[in-house]
Parts: sequence; structure tokens; C-alpha cells
Amino acid sequence: MPVRRRLAFLVIAGLGLSACQPLSERLADADRQAIQAAVDGFTKAVLANDPTTGASYYAEDGMMLPPNGPVVQGRSAISAFLDGFPPVTEFSQTIVELEANGDLAYARLTYSMTTTPPGAKVPLKTSGKVLIILRKQVNGSWLTTRGMWNSDITGTTVISS
Repeated sequence: MPVRRRLAFLVIAGLGLSACQPLSERLADADRQAIQAAVDGFTKAVLANDPTTGASYYAEDGMMLPPNGPVVQGRSAISAFLDGFPPVTEFSQTIVELEANGDLAYARLTYSMTTTPPGAKVPLKTSGKVLIILRKQVNGSWLTTRGMWNSDITGTTVISS
């Protein structure tokens, strides 16, 4: 009997504690716009082959988690990673899901990109998905703290010229 009482107490205590969790606040329109501006700015920087500006959309201690590779940690390493990326001739991103709680947010995106990998004779068009975690800054902007993506293998095609 004492075990059942303890178990009941733990269940009730757990339910009580879960009720104390703050509810997710609705993301303000200004924050949605700021996050969209950050995504658009990063997209433009990639298209302009501007790795420094692209990396500036990441927190100083931010991380990229690229597919099939090690974690890229820190803004300067992210800039170097972007600088070594093959030339991108087309790149677009669309936010499909965006949620936040306080000063943390996540966004799920889709992307489409055309690039010419080293040694390739024709461009490669690919599409895929992205997941980023952002933190709101004191100035109201949002910086990415973690970003990961991968390609939709079935969406990869070679463009003939």
C-alpha cells in the first residue's frame, strides 16, 4: 500500500508541476518580421557570395550542423565554411513553421538551391529542409544559435546546359 501512495503522490506532484510551466506566448508580429528579415538577409548573403554577412546572422557562438560533416562552431568558422561553399546561382528559403517561447524561437524552412560543385560540368539543383533555433537579442533582432539542413535526395536533379 505505501508504494501505491507514493506513486499516486508522484503522479499528482508531476501534474501539479507541469501546470506551473509557462504557456508559450504568441510570437509578436514584430518578432515574426525580424526573423523573416534575418532569413531573407542570410539568403541574400549566400546569393551574393558574402560569407561574412551570411555568418553575421549567426550568434557569435552559433553552430551550423551541415549534413555529412562535423559541427561548424563560432561565427568566424561559419564564415569560413560559407566561403568554401561552391558558387550558388539560385537560393531561396521559405519559413513553413515558426514558434517561440520568450527569447527563443525555432523555424522550420524549406530551401531550393542551384550550385556548381567543384569538378561538375553542369549545375546541381537541390531542395531540402532546414531547422534553425534563434535567440532574441537586446536590440530586438534574432540571431541563429543552431542551424541544420539536409537535402531531399529525390529532389536532386542535374540541369543540362
